[in-house]
Amino acid sequence: MGSPQFLNSPKTFVVDAIRGAVASSDDLRWHSEPGYLTRRESLPRGQVALLSGGGSGHEPLHAGFIGQGMLTGACPGLIFTSPNALQVRAATESVDAGAGVVHIVKNYTGDVLNFTIAEKMVAENGIAVEQVLVDDDVASESDDGPGRRGTAATVAVEKICGASADRGDDLATVAEFGRRTADNARSMAVALRACTLPGADRPSFDLPDGEIELGIGIHGERGTERVPGMAASELVRRLIDPVMASLGLGDGERVIVNVNGLGATHELSLNLLFAEAATYLADKGVTIERSLVGSFVTALDMDGASITLVRADDAMLELWDAPTAAPGWPNAPSRTFREVPGGIEFRAPIADEESTDSIPDSDVRLGRPAVGRWIADFAEKVLAEEPNLTDLDRKAGDGDFGTNMVAALEHVDIARIREGFALPTVFETVSDAYLGHAGGTSGALFGIWFRQFYRAAVDNPDGLDRSALATAARAGMEAIMELGGARPGDKTMIDAIAPAVSALEGATDAGLEDALRQAAVAAADGAEATRESTAKRGRASYVGEASRGVVDPGALVLAWFFESAVGTRSR
Repeated sequence: MGSPQFLNSPKTFVVDAIRGAVASSDDLRWHSEPGYLTRRESLPRGQVALLSGGGSGHEPLHAGFIGQGMLTGACPGLIFTSPNALQVRAATESVDAGAGVVHIVKNYTGDVLNFTIAEKMVAENGIAVEQVLVDDDVASESDDGPGRRGTAATVAVEKICGASADRGDDLATVAEFGRRTADNARSMAVALRACTLPGADRPSFDLPDGEIELGIGIHGERGTERVPGMAASELVRRLIDPVMASLGLGDGERVIVNVNGLGATHELSLNLLFAEAATYLADKGVTIERSLVGSFVTALDMDGASITLVRADDAMLELWDAPTAAPGWPNAPSRTFREVPGGIEFRAPIADEESTDSIPDSDVRLGRPAVGRWIADFAEKVLAEEPNLTDLDRKAGDGDFGTNMVAALEHVDIARIREGFALPTVFETVSDAYLGHAGGTSGALFGIWFRQFYRAAVDNPDGLDRSALATAARAGMEAIMELGGARPGDKTMIDAIAPAVSALEGATDAGLEDALRQAAVAAADGAEATRESTAKRGRASYVGEASRGVVDPGALVLAWFFESAVGTRSR
């Protein structure tokens, strides 16, 4: 049994915490629809705005760095889950003061995908956006895959960009300072004990007594190497050497050093690590210009630390030294207490149009009854299998996939899907639920997937035949591949979708029922094939060979999607 936690409910943990954050800060406002934070006071007209965001659990990042001289707003996701595109779009529109918005995005697939979607949306309204991608974690550095993760260097980017914007620099200049900072920053982390998610009964990974995990991520991911515990002086060298190598940092160069606690590391330990880091860098001929020691980018209650080095120049140091009122920055305490607000919640509208035409089933088309049974059965299956999906993702990812599925599907009305909604609305309501409530990579990709079937239902008012289903599935596959970058064989949902699409498109001489059955078998086989592959995309890619032997949960859910369609006309 797990240790007790400060918790009312895992489902309300984030919003319960936001209530306290808003109450304890002078300049923080919560916007419930669809859920984002901004400064209480608007920016002066003509000033560049800064927006960041990411999964909760990393506090004070990002909410603690909202304030004059740093961020204008932030989009919090659920624990270790990116915010969704609707949050980012609304927040961008809210903070824009007419000079454009800089998005500071950590390099995780879900964060990048959702911010990118939002950027395309706000561009339609004439809002200029520049994205600064933070990718500093050398443990995830590779020639292929999604690239280095974004971790503690995010704080430096937010500080330097914030000061640039606050003094009146234009959008291009602020973004350039951000990119310069990100390009010259690298980090490496270690864990002495893994974190435990709210409501979980065990840590995100098991670490034997006497051993430590090098190269861990800030979402509770396992590291790249497990080694016996060692003296702090030796550990600091193990962290700094790959950072210096990645930066090409040499004798005579100047740096900003951030020794960052991951949530449960005492300040004494962090100061010890900084002392060792300063000694080691001096031996290497590297000059420390500025230091930042404390817990700024955490992983819930992980006992561990990261070391970040930022190659610095005079212009960057001037911005680093500029004042800020952000409460998470050192020496910026709250001045007054505000009443604890009520009504902190995420609200995202979900389609709910009732059926006005039954659209009957036929031998060649799925009508309103069959589609309702299909998607209702699918949703019930996924909700029932949440523990198994979570366990699969815990073995080869960060353990949030099952909870993301539930976060979406618990907001749909399964009874009305089965018998009440209009045929297009059956797909639209599920798409809205994923896009507006799940967040993360899975929320965005499943939302886009169901959106293609909604469009097919709109375009085919008499029901969905084999050709319409094949067209929708292919469009969904192509959209997911474009946004997420995955290809067949990367151990993702595409491995189930691609063979199902081929089966549907190739079944030109088969009846509808037989075509659906062929697609279901192909998807199931594709999902099973992921068991012996190594992930190249998504968070499972960060654990390398540890993902082998585990079926990809996204592919499994897509196999259930096609399986649930079989026999719906006769039920």
